[in-house]
Amino acid sequence: MARAPSEQRDMRWLSNSVTGGASKPDTPRGARAVRTALWACAAALCWPTGGGWTEGARDEDASYAVVVSASTLEDHAWRRVVDALVDRHSATAITYAEHVDEALGELRRVFPRYACFVAPPERIGQALVVEVNRLTRRLDDDPYGDVLWGIITGYSPEDALRIVRHQEPLTIQRAAAGFDIGLDAFREGVAYSETRQNVMWEKPAGGPCEERHCPGDTTRCLADEFNLNHPDLFATSGHATQHDWQIGYTYPNGQLRCQDGLLFGLDTAGRRYDINSPNPKVYSPIGNCLAGLIDGPDAIALAWMHTAGVHQMAGYVVPTWFGHLWGVHEYFVGGEGRYSYSESFFLDQQALLHQLQTSFPQWADLNVDTYTTEYLTQEFGPSHAISDDEALGLLWDRDAVAFYGDPAWDARVAPVRPPAWEAALHVDGTTFTLKVTTNLSGKWHRPPAAILPYRVANPRVLSGARLEPLITDDFVLLPLSGEHAEAEVYEVVFEAEPIG
Repeated sequence: MARAPSEQRDMRWLSNSVTGGASKPDTPRGARAVRTALWACAAALCWPTGGGWTEGARDEDASYAVVVSASTLEDHAWRRVVDALVDRHSATAITYAEHVDEALGELRRVFPRYACFVAPPERIGQALVVEVNRLTRRLDDDPYGDVLWGIITGYSPEDALRIVRHQEPLTIQRAAAGFDIGLDAFREGVAYSETRQNVMWEKPAGGPCEERHCPGDTTRCLADEFNLNHPDLFATSGHATQHDWQIGYTYPNGQLRCQDGLLFGLDTAGRRYDINSPNPKVYSPIGNCLAGLIDGPDAIALAWMHTAGVHQMAGYVVPTWFGHLWGVHEYFVGGEGRYSYSESFFLDQQALLHQLQTSFPQWADLNVDTYTTEYLTQEFGPSHAISDDEALGLLWDRDAVAFYGDPAWDARVAPVRPPAWEAALHVDGTTFTLKVTTNLSGKWHRPPAAILPYRVANPRVLSGARLEPLITDDFVLLPLSGEHAEAEVYEVVFEAEPIG
């Protein structure tokens, strides 16, 4: 299990919009990541006619692809989910027979901005998530992500259909958390300490955030928060499995569990509190082991979707110890509404890939095959094929996170204060200017970045080359590090040709 980050650090991170470092492991680091063979690329199957779709080619500027297995498509209930997603986004639909990487050829042809993988729970598991992470980096020759992606699923097809059909963007006003998320970043909310019993924070609408006393067992408090106050965002850290979340980290507290798709709280006295909170929301278990793993109908991720209104969530499908996923909140919460949740997830992945490529290029193309302590000990062991724990942590985290929900659904934090840094992208013809301005002093823990409005080719830096910008076909990233002062300005100007 991953050690919960210190709440003192979390408060500093969110009040200044600078993330704390990765959560630290409870288990020893060390393992050998082994090179795997390139996936065999099979031709994608043509989408069958029907449902108002056009078989075969689509306009080259297509921005959305729906990827689904042929067997899933044969299930009428899940076919309705795919129909709705295709209709909503005028999407290109791609089927595959057995393995999701069979869709690579058609994904390369379409090269969408978004890719959504529709699958019932029994077809997901750890393997599919790892495969999707790797597939979505292979649409071109660079090692970075090529699409904003998500997996649509649910405890039932009706859950998935409800998520797909909801079109209204979400502006997050109220937040709730199982750790000190830093409520000053939100209009209102509550947070409960996972390391200090009887401690919580509350921020009423229009008022300041204050520390307050709360019961030692906060299970009912959390159930009431969901059922009565309907938060737009819930975030957790601490101990968890794919079937539960333990509310306290350093002291006895209750749990959130699931049964038959129902989410409920179970306190230390054995009392049960059902949770029914249907308003659309984001769940961000960034500090939890296994929270994103769907290994069957009793996975808690499905219960979050079924009775707690979760439309998007990002979580580990493995035990977490390195904790790079904490960076999602650097972009999402610290950005004060600049990035949506899916954009924040995408950019955190790109920051990880850039760090791996630039700091550890000799190991950047290796893959972790099995996410277990036994594997790490056996394969890495005394040979120390990878001699840096950070490199191993980046490899461990790279492919082991799932994003559930429609990646094009826009959920973002309502801005309530100036962010620690701002990133403004200006486009004038074929000239792009990225200007980053700091509003507060602090430390860079995630590099500022911007997603380009369309794909480009042949970028040429006109000014700001000293900043060593990373410019790909669809985003630009400035690898700033160390301390920064208030009112610093960083600017990169480059030319690039539109694709398509």
